Amino acid sequence: MRVLIVDDEHLARAVLREHLAALDDVEIVGECANGFDAVKSIAELEPDLVFLDIQMPRLDGFEVAELAGDKTRYLFVTAYDQFALRAFEVHAVDYLLKPFSRARLEQALAHARSLVAAPAGASSLLSEAARRNGPLARVLIRDGARVHVVPVESIGYIEAQDDYVRISAGGKSWLKNQPLSELEAQLDPAVFVRVHRSYIVNLAAIRRIEQASKDNHCAVLDGDVRVPISRSGYQKVRGLIR
Repeated sequence: MRVLIVDDEHLARAVLREHLAALDDVEIVGECANGFDAVKSIAELEPDLVFLDIQMPRLDGFEVAELAGDKTRYLFVTAYDQFALRAFEVHAVDYLLKPFSRARLEQALAHARSLVAAPAGASSLLSEAARRNGPLARVLIRDGARVHVVPVESIGYIEAQDDYVRISAGGKSWLKNQPLSELEAQLDPAVFVRVHRSYIVNLAAIRRIEQASKDNHCAVLDGDVRVPISRSGYQKVRGLIR
């Protein structure tokens, strides 16, 4: 079984490496000290299992799993037990609480071995976990080897483009491989409103609403950007900005 170790603490990586080195059927294919390197390494190395710390700077373990998706299995390792429920909601193989014993590690690995051959299927569960844990505070967008972290308050609007969404924030835009309805479910409904079948708008970005035709309106946003508003969307916006 090919494994990747991800932890921002050198000592934690060393302890895990020592435990795993004693096992004949485990090959350590790499180590990462931060979430950005982890996302890249998962894509390049394609490990069977990732030992993934949760609390790390810039990108935490859950965000790594969101970006890397179902390319691998995740075994979360952390010093904080309040993350246990969420770890299993994102389809974790197991959850190790530091400091863990060799026996507890071998128990987790036994479970991992039985699951590695099955499809990981984490994507939909990641989305469900995000919904259960409150609105998103930031959106993660993968662009090749780079990861953009976009605070949700900076987003002006989001547009559906086939299987992608185009996220516009601060005068820039990014494409993210995610259905508009799925992203809508993860955003705060008091802030972001589906004004059209293809558009979600940040209410704070609306400068005015204009009548585009007899039955249609548009929202004028920062930078004089115009977003179409459907009849039902107009009623929702009116009810929220009164």
